[in-house]
Amino acid sequence: MGIDLLGSSIVSRTKMLFVELSDLGESERIEVINEIKLELHNKSPFVNEPTDCVLWISDDRVVANDYNPNKVAPPEQRLLAQSISKDGFTQPIVTFAHDGIYEVVDGFHRNLVGKQNKAIRKRILHHLPVTVINSAQSSKADRIASTIRHNRARGRHQVEEMSKIVLELVRRNWNEQKIGKELGMEPDEVLRLKQITGLAEMFADTEFTKAWEIQDSIETVNEPNIDLDV
Repeated sequence: MGIDLLGSSIVSRTKMLFVELSDLGESERIEVINEIKLELHNKSPFVNEPTDCVLWISDDRVVANDYNPNKVAPPEQRLLAQSISKDGFTQPIVTFAHDGIYEVVDGFHRNLVGKQNKAIRKRILHHLPVTVINSAQSSKADRIASTIRHNRARGRHQVEEMSKIVLELVRRNWNEQKIGKELGMEPDEVLRLKQITGLAEMFADTEFTKAWEIQDSIETVNEPNIDLDV
C-alpha cells in the first residue's frame, strides 16, 4: 500500500524543512533531531514500543544502575567493542529517564564501550543511543525487574548476585509470587535464591514441616542447582 496524495505532500514539505537542519551547530542539531523524533513518536501507531524512538543523548547523562547482576567476561567485552567498532551501534541502550538523567536498565556493557573506547566515543560525538522504558515503571523495584527480564532473556546470571536482587525485592515488600511472575522464575527457584542469602528475614512468610532437617538445608544452600538460562 503506497502513500496517498496527502502523505506525499507531508513528506515533500518535511524534506524541504529538514534542509534547514544543516544551518544548525552540531549539538543543537542533535537536540532538534531528538525533539523531532519525540514528536513523530507521539503520533506513531507504535508509541508504546520504546524502539520506535531512539534518541542520541550526551554520554555524561547516561548513568549505570547499581543492581545489574549480569557479568561479561573480558573476551566477550572485547568482542562487543569490536562489533560496535565494525558494525556500529545496532542496539540502543535501554534506559529509564528521571531527574535529567538516563539510568541504564539494559545495555550496561554497550554503555561502557561507548564511553571507554576512544575511537568509538569520538565517532559518536560523545553521545549514546538510548530508548526509554515506560514511565509507569518509576519505582526502583520495577526497574530492577525490567533489568532482570532483559538479562534472563539472553543468558546467565551469577547466582550470588541474583540472590541479592531477590533480597532487595523482598525488602521492598514483593512476595514470592510477585517476584516469580515479574522475573520469570518458578517458585522453587525464588525460594532457593532466598536460601542462598542465609538471612532469617527472607523466610518470614515460609512454613517448614517438622521433618525439615538442618543437613537438608545445608545441602540446598551449598548446592542450589539453579539454572538461570532461559
